[in-house]
Amino acid sequence: MFQQLKSLFVTGLVCAALLASGCKEKEYQAVISTEYGDITVLLYNSTPKHRDNFVKLVKEGFYNDLLFHRVIESFMIQGGDPDSKNAPAGTRLGSGTVGYEIDAEIGSPHIRGALAAARTPNKLKKSSGSQFYIVTGKQVSAQELMTAELSKKIKYNDVQKQLYLDQGGYPNLDMEYTVFGEVLSGMEVADKISKLEKDQMDRPVKDVRMTIKLK
Repeated sequence: MFQQLKSLFVTGLVCAALLASGCKEKEYQAVISTEYGDITVLLYNSTPKHRDNFVKLVKEGFYNDLLFHRVIESFMIQGGDPDSKNAPAGTRLGSGTVGYEIDAEIGSPHIRGALAAARTPNKLKKSSGSQFYIVTGKQVSAQELMTAELSKKIKYNDVQKQLYLDQGGYPNLDMEYTVFGEVLSGMEVADKISKLEKDQMDRPVKDVRMTIKLK
């Protein structure tokens, strides 16, 4: 229910900006398939640069056979490194690039199920052109949210606070990375992947390959 509320909240913001056109902007969904099951994600129209780039790469088949190369339980699962496609076991991954970055579109919080863009450290917080992560998250308290608001000088609305309290997430990442979508179904798959046996670099011992198609 709260996932639906979050979707309605985000969609409502987009609609408010599109009243003149009757809120008819197309919504994109994608299905991330793995041997552990499928994860269906909604791409936010409020982050058009990230949305359009992700759609472009998916249509090109870019993500097919890439790995979820970094998994941390109660945190996130990360994939999209082009170097992961044929990487031998034990290879350090995470620095692969498609040759460009995406301008930051920071705003949405890292509530459980958030789809966000990874990045290397940079002053403008530009995102990787291809790498992404899905937040599995941990339980979040009201005190943690208050601390995040004070330290990051932000203000969560009532819906965001309730979602954090009910579902968990990772507020420490808020205002640092661009969240450009959310999981609609398949969080149990993300959870399963996050708990896999891994090496010292957080890479699953058994490769977790993905394919992504638009729904």
